[in-house]
Amino acid sequence: MEHRQLGRSGLKVPVLSLGTGTFGGQGEFFGKWGQTQVDEARRLVDVCLEHGLNFFDTADVYSAGASEEILGEALKGRRDQALISTKATFAMGEGPNDKGSSRHHLVRACEASLKRLKTDYIDLYFMHGFDALTPVDETLRALDDLRTAGKIGYIGASNFSGWHLMKSLATSEKYGLGRYVAYQGYYSLIGRDYEWELMPLALDQGIGTMVWSPLGWGRLTGKIRRGQAAGAGRIASGGAVGGPPVDDERLFAVVDVLDAIAAERGKTVPQIALNWLLARPTVSNLVIGARNEEQLLQNLGALGWTLTAEEIARLDAASRQTPAYPYWHQMGFDERNPKPTTWG
Repeated sequence: MEHRQLGRSGLKVPVLSLGTGTFGGQGEFFGKWGQTQVDEARRLVDVCLEHGLNFFDTADVYSAGASEEILGEALKGRRDQALISTKATFAMGEGPNDKGSSRHHLVRACEASLKRLKTDYIDLYFMHGFDALTPVDETLRALDDLRTAGKIGYIGASNFSGWHLMKSLATSEKYGLGRYVAYQGYYSLIGRDYEWELMPLALDQGIGTMVWSPLGWGRLTGKIRRGQAAGAGRIASGGAVGGPPVDDERLFAVVDVLDAIAAERGKTVPQIALNWLLARPTVSNLVIGARNEEQLLQNLGALGWTLTAEEIARLDAASRQTPAYPYWHQMGFDERNPKPTTWG
């Protein structure tokens, strides 16, 4: 298992982590992701640890806390072997203070997550979204106090826009507070918006990126191809609903190239898609999902080899999309505003 430094922190993480959104399966949304219960979760954790994948990602809102509870049970007796990341911000109750990134909510959310996870500390604690109603320094001071108390190790931001993240980093510097070392965001061959602003920011500020939904909400699993219906699984049952819209022709163009390279290399479509992401700037870790052991082992097959420059160029060309303003305008001034990846 390859390990990479997580941003400017001293923490090294495996390049793959197991996302546990499939644990619990409670509620209409998360129920479509998976129905993994304790016994199967324990087996998935066994396989992960056997392959050197010791990083597990969850969130308090996943199945209303059931994901954290099942992960805590699956790691019982081997917590010291694992890294855990979880998240707070989104609503965990009906009260006006049961959501957001206020000190009031975060302290209680962290304590609740620790209890569900059956642990004394969380290795990496993410703000799941940006709370514009709470002063940034209030959020960061609360997180800093939790770090000082030893309840969390490192902090990260998820789903922030570029200015949200930069404002937070500037506030940390201004007041001498702990800074976000990681960004967890959506990035895939069919969703490359991350490259326009967040990737250059991460390079400039030393932020390590954890990618969620690296297979484009299940669209790059190999089950969706030009001219054929989706096969079994959550795609066929509507599991991709709610994901970012993707033009069919653009999706099929990407899948055509993935299919061709997979056949040439003797790999699967998901393995090619994951390997492409691992070669991108700023990427420290991919959060992979697996509803069963077979899917987990297939995703682990994305490691130990690399795509050629020619293969990467073919995938880049098929997946390229026109940036939104002002990024398309910046493409004409590349000699003074270089890009970490090619937009044009």
